This record gives sequence, C-alpha cells and structure tokens, in this order.
Amino acid sequence: MTTADTQALLADLAARLGPDRVIVDPAQLITYEVDGSFERGHPDGVVFPRSVNEVVELVRWAAEQRVPLIARGSGTGLAGGAVPEIGGVVVQLGLMNRVLELDLIGRSAVVEAGVVNLLFDNQVRKHGLFFPPDPSSQRTATIGGNIGTNAGGPHCFKYGVTSNYVTGLEVVLSDGRIIHTGGRAFDIPAYDLTALFVGSEGTLGIITRADLRVLRDPLAVRTMLAAFDSVERAGEAVSTIIARGLIPATMEMMDSSIVRIVEEYAHPGLPLDAGAVLIIEVDGYPESVGPQIAEIEAILRECSVREMRVAQSAAERDRIWFARKSAAGAMARLAPAYYLVDGTVPRSKLAETLATINQIIEADGFRTGHVFHAGDGNLHPLVLIDDPSDRTLIARVLETGRKILAACVAAGGSITGEHGVGIEKRAFMSLMYGATELSLMWDVKEMFDPVEIMNTGKVLPPRDEIVAPAHHGRPPGAAPVTLQAETTTMSSAGLPIATPTSPEEAADTLRAFIEGGKSVRIRGGGTKSALLPPADVMLSTEDLSGICDLAVEDLYVTVGAGTRLADLQALLQGHGMWAPLASPWQAATIGGIIAANANAPLRMRYGSVRDVLLAATIALPDGRVARIGRPVVKNVAGYDLHKVQVGAYGTLGLLCEVTLKLAPLPRARATVIAMPRRIAQALDVGATLTQQSLIASAALALEIADGGGWLPPLPVALDRRPTTLLVYTAEGLAEDVRAEIAAVRTVLRSADIPALQIDSSGSDLWGAFLSAAQPDDLLIRIGIAPKDIRGFMQRAGFGGRESYLTDLAAGQVYVRAPAPHPDDAHRILDRLRTAARTLNGYAVVLAAPARARLDPWGYTPDALDRMREMRRRWGADGLLNPGAFIV
Repeated sequence: MTTADTQALLADLAARLGPDRVIVDPAQLITYEVDGSFERGHPDGVVFPRSVNEVVELVRWAAEQRVPLIARGSGTGLAGGAVPEIGGVVVQLGLMNRVLELDLIGRSAVVEAGVVNLLFDNQVRKHGLFFPPDPSSQRTATIGGNIGTNAGGPHCFKYGVTSNYVTGLEVVLSDGRIIHTGGRAFDIPAYDLTALFVGSEGTLGIITRADLRVLRDPLAVRTMLAAFDSVERAGEAVSTIIARGLIPATMEMMDSSIVRIVEEYAHPGLPLDAGAVLIIEVDGYPESVGPQIAEIEAILRECSVREMRVAQSAAERDRIWFARKSAAGAMARLAPAYYLVDGTVPRSKLAETLATINQIIEADGFRTGHVFHAGDGNLHPLVLIDDPSDRTLIARVLETGRKILAACVAAGGSITGEHGVGIEKRAFMSLMYGATELSLMWDVKEMFDPVEIMNTGKVLPPRDEIVAPAHHGRPPGAAPVTLQAETTTMSSAGLPIATPTSPEEAADTLRAFIEGGKSVRIRGGGTKSALLPPADVMLSTEDLSGICDLAVEDLYVTVGAGTRLADLQALLQGHGMWAPLASPWQAATIGGIIAANANAPLRMRYGSVRDVLLAATIALPDGRVARIGRPVVKNVAGYDLHKVQVGAYGTLGLLCEVTLKLAPLPRARATVIAMPRRIAQALDVGATLTQQSLIASAALALEIADGGGWLPPLPVALDRRPTTLLVYTAEGLAEDVRAEIAAVRTVLRSADIPALQIDSSGSDLWGAFLSAAQPDDLLIRIGIAPKDIRGFMQRAGFGGRESYLTDLAAGQVYVRAPAPHPDDAHRILDRLRTAARTLNGYAVVLAAPARARLDPWGYTPDALDRMREMRRRWGADGLLNPGAFIV
C-alpha cells in the first residue's frame, strides 16, 4: 500500500472518529517520529482511541489493509519500541486513562492502558496502598507502557517488577478479537498468556486494560547515604547486607564520576572523594526501621564505609534522592546527549563487570558515568555524545553499547533489565539466545500476530536470519531414534519408564517416544497424578535432580526439576535461605509444583510460583532444548517463555532445570489462630485483617466438618474442638512481626473473638488440610476475586459434611468432601462451579473418587485456540502429558 492510500484511509477514519483524534499533518507527526531513544521513524498517522471498541475497529482496518500499528503511551521508552520504523499508524492510548475500579478488600485495581503510573500511585496512596513499580519516567509513563517493557525502578530489589503486579489483561489481537488473560481470580486454568504479553512491547497485541495488584504502603521509611573508597567495597556491603537476612527497599549506587558530576550540577552535598556512594532505604513498621538502619550501619562499618548519613527528616530524605535523580540532568551539562545503556548481571558480578565496561568505554574513546540499581544488578552506564547529529558517531556509540551488553551476558546477565529490546537491541538478542529460543519466540509472534502488523520488526531479529535449530526432528531418510536400554525400566503395570539424566537426553527420549506415536506421561513425585488418564510410556524426572548452581549472594538457586522441595529447603536452610514455595506433600518436586502452579497462602508475602521462577531449561518433544531466562530479577529480553510453563501441566515441554529466586529465612514468625462464632464473622474480620496486613504470609478462614484431626495441637485445652477458625501468620523482622501481631490482636479483641498463638504457619495448615484428603475424597479448588469471597459463600450454600479452607488474600477456596457417592460428587461440583462462574471465577478438581468421572477443569479460556496452537507447535499435539490439562 502506498502512503497516499494510507492517507486516504486515515482520512476516512478521521471522518468516523472525528478529526481531533486522527493526526495526519506532517508537522504534527514529528512528535511521534521518536520516543526516548536515538531511533527515528515516519508515521503515516496517529489515532487516539477512547475505548476498546475503537481499538478493535482500528485493528480490523489495519489488518485488512496490512498497515503496521505501533501502540504508544507517553513515548518515554529508551529502546525505540514506540518508533514507527517502517511507517504505519501510531495508536496513542493516552485518552484511555481511567481507573475503572479500585478494590480495597482485594488490593487490586482495573485500569486502562493510558493511566499514568504516578497518578495511579498517588490515587491508591490516598487509601494507604501503593503501586511498587516506579521507573524513573514514572511522572509521565503509562501503565500500558510499563507493562509493554515490564518496567522496573529503584524499589524492584524488594518489591519486584511490573510483571509481579499484573494478574490479568485485556488485549486486542491482530484480527480485532478481544481476549482476556488471567484476571483477579488467581491461577485461572489456562496457559499463562499474561506472562507472555507483559514485556512483549506491543508485538503480540494492543493492551487496553489491566488487572493490577497493589500493596499496603509501609508505615515508616528511613533513608541513608554511605560513601566507600571503591565500587568493590560498596558491592561487598550490598552482599553482606543481604547475607545477614536484610532486604532493604532500595540499594542504589553511583560511581565517583557521577558523584562529581552531580555535585557540580546540583550541589546536594555528596562526598567528592568517594569511589562510590550507596543510597539505602528501608521500610516497614515504625518499630522496625530504626533497628534496620542501626544494623545496616554496623554492617557498613565492617565493610570499611568512609561516611554515613541517615536522613533525619523528609527534607533530608528528599535531598538524598535528589542527588540520585539529578544524574541525567547533570550529564546533560557535559554533552548535548548521552546514551543510557541498560544491562543486568548477578549482583556479585557488579564490580568486575563495571571494570570491564570502563575498559570498553575508555578503549572506544568515550566519557561515562555510572548509576545503577545495586540491589538487583541493573547497570546503567551513561555514555556521553558530543554530536548527536553525527550518525557515524551514533553508530560507534551503539557498537560500544553492544560490547557492554556482551559483557553483561558473559557475566550471566541480560541485555536489558528494564528498558526493553525495541529496535536498539534486537540485533543483540543472539547474544543471549540461540536459534532454538529465538525460533520459539517467533512461534509466539506468529501465533498471536499472523499478519505481522503489531509493532512490526521490534524485539526479534528477522526470522530468516535465524540459523535453523540443530535439533528439530529427523532429517529425511534418517534412521529411527532408539532408546538406550539403561535409561528405560518397566513400571509395575508393564509400561516403559524412562529416567533421563540430562536435558539433552530428556529431549532425545521425548523425541523417540513421540516419533514412535507413543503418548508420554511426565512424572515427578507423583503427588498430583491421581486424576491423569494412562499413557503409553512414562518419563520420570527422578534423575533430573540435585543442585546445579547455588548463589546465596545473588539470591538464586538452579536445581534439577526432579528435586524434592523438602530436600532443597533442608539444604538452603544451612545457608539461612529458602525458596518461598510450599507443598502439602513431602515427595513433591520443584518441577511438579511449577507445572501445576501450586501456590500456597505464603504467596501473599512472597509472590506466586511465576514470580519465584527466574529461568528454565526445557526439553521439547521434537528433540530441542531451550534455555530461557537468566538468574537475575530484571530481564526483559524477549518473551518470558519459561513462565508459560507455569501451570501448563507439562503439556508444552519437560522442565529439566529451573532457577528460583531465594529469600532470607524470616527472622521471626508468629501465627494467631482465632475462633469466631460463625464463618460469616471469620470472613468479615479476615477481610479487615488482610486490608491492614503488611508482612502477612497467610490469612485463612476454615470451616471444619471432619473433626479436624489433622489440625496441630492447640497450646491450651478447650471445652470443644472449634469448627470455625481464622488463622493469620506474619513473618519477617522481629520488630515488624510483633507490631503486626499486636494490630491483629487489637482487631480480634474489638470483635470479641478469642485467639491463641501457635507454632505452625498458615501454609502449614493449608498443607495439612489438603494432605488429609483420602483416596476417595472429593477435593476442589475455587478461584474468585478476593472481594467476592463472601458472595461466593452465600451462593455456594456450604454445609453438611464438607470442610473448606479459604485463602482470603488470594481468593482461593478449597473444599473437601469425604468419599461422596459419584452422583453427590457431581452435584457438589456443579453447585460450586455455578456459584464461581457467576462471579467470573472457576472451580477445578484436585482429587476425586475414581468412579465419579468428573470434568477436572470446567473452564474455557478466551484464547483456547491459541493455547491449542501452542501445544500443537511445542507439545507434540496431545502426545505429551495427554489429558493433563484443559487443552
């Protein structure tokens, strides 16, 4: 299509939407030729939709005419993601800027893509909440843009990145179809397409709305500045703080170059003779922040700190942060422009990587300074540019950037931590990923955007430049693949069981079975296999186990997927660490927990299984091995394919090795178990407690009809065993735990509810409830938005022999009915599903009597066709773990 054709079509669009919402004037289009990067394009037009229906109309028009669409927020991106490189129409979403709903009970919100980050954060702070992702462009960046690049910011070390706070999306695909992924009902039975769209930079569809999590705003904050002789010394201090079990809200670092530049520019009083400066901020209850700062001060003295300043007022705190935020403006005084490089390394590699980067920049003849998020290893060298109009010079600068990012990858890091790939880094994707991984990403692109109109050409290098994977089926005429006898045994039922010992062997084994037409059942610990139909052969992860890499100072561990969680936790405990996961079953494996997306109540404190998973090695049924992700918290290079394996039940590939985010063992934990008079009171008071929680790791309401023999012993004798319980666990620093439990007891006293303190945690009780199920029991998990729990209970009409446990923060209700007759099992399930569906929720069967023949899922995702296409491409079209999941 010619430019003239496009202009004519845009004129027609303007007639329908209004001339004020379609820009075609060349002078006005100049603004939209660029974003915050050095890239430049030439849009044919800009459209300002006000609703998802108008986006649908625009997308259908563009698909029919093959016009590229570039979704844009505020244009603050630094990688060229919003630049119309090959022309097309910019979809400016700034008019879709409403907060549609703010749920204070469930701490969630529904927002349109054009909502500005800081305005949203300010709005929720009025209610004692906050939105943790805080990129430096927070004042103007939109939520849609944050989601597109999976934005981070200074507080990501403690609180995580944007993906940790997005639970669902509304997306318009390239055929004009609207799909909804995830939602405010957690753990919806579907592939985690939300994880794919977050960080996809608009290349898979146009995000128009998001379901977001928010947290309680900490009641107190303390900020300090510390000066060191060198970056190495400052880096040692960061590692030591973490090793002692402290997780500050932020740990930002500036090197000596930036310190001098900022001081000359803004005069914030920085120590000019320092080799590096750390800004450390802690938060929590007022009782906690003082002791945290005092302990950090002692640690810094051990690490040869030169100078420390603790802010004694809000004005002093603002002065410290003013120094950090002045870096960009200060650099602008030294040169007309600068190139801000964005790479991530494991934090223990910061100093050596920085030394390498300095050598690269000096050898290439440039000047620089460094600001970086020391807590999460996110480096930001600022390379000064004397003449930004000199394209030859810009090419040299970008080549220097490539060398810097190659050094980050060599250190085990990523080519981008928070800015995204866009145009700038797509040629660098091969630094991180090989042909297999890039081909899988192209599969995703083609599945969701077959006409290739969504932000065309961004993120991925051209497909025809990717060398064909070495292991993709057998060449024509090749001999059949056979299994080595020593890798295969026979089950008691006479079925072959393969036990591969490496990802490559696992991939070859899968390929051999699949090419032979054999269906393959994956088995970890066997704790979640009761409902699975039989298959021709079994593949056990028993020998894919053990520790591959443990980096306590970097807060990650890589393990074989067949490793038992109990064994991993026992090993980590000796290092003062743990993986924040839990399972009711001693035999549960890491791979099984990830594949089933089995989330314990502790996720309200530490995040979900998806949040804990950093990287994975996956064996595919066609014999390929894919290694996706990196052992760093911030990595936005390409699509998060490893996170799609979470909750996929092994239907897309075999998890062989996984990298998990670690956390220091909590220094204190306390659990209050209260005895309300009835379940309605438990739900009402529980909702109050979850709204005020800051460090809670469980908030549960239980109705017990089976006598509760599985409950832990209570510390005092009671006249009768309680049938209604409210359980609350807080964990973290001792001062925070004491303050939170005191607040909980105050609420319980005001409601006249007696309470005791027990040793078990809420997640322990959750595990005991599930593991108490007998082989013929019916066990169901219901998911609804937390705000709808009370309504669900009223609709479901519980009673009789059913016991249930409600995870109040997650909106999960677990129902256990003892050995029901098959007809009764169907009636119970239908009743629960009907009530859940009324509230946009679901009900899935975890265990059931064999004779009941229940549909385990009873749910149809919006994008089921895309899920089936994904399984067809990657999962041998139903031969891998058949019947294990909804597809």
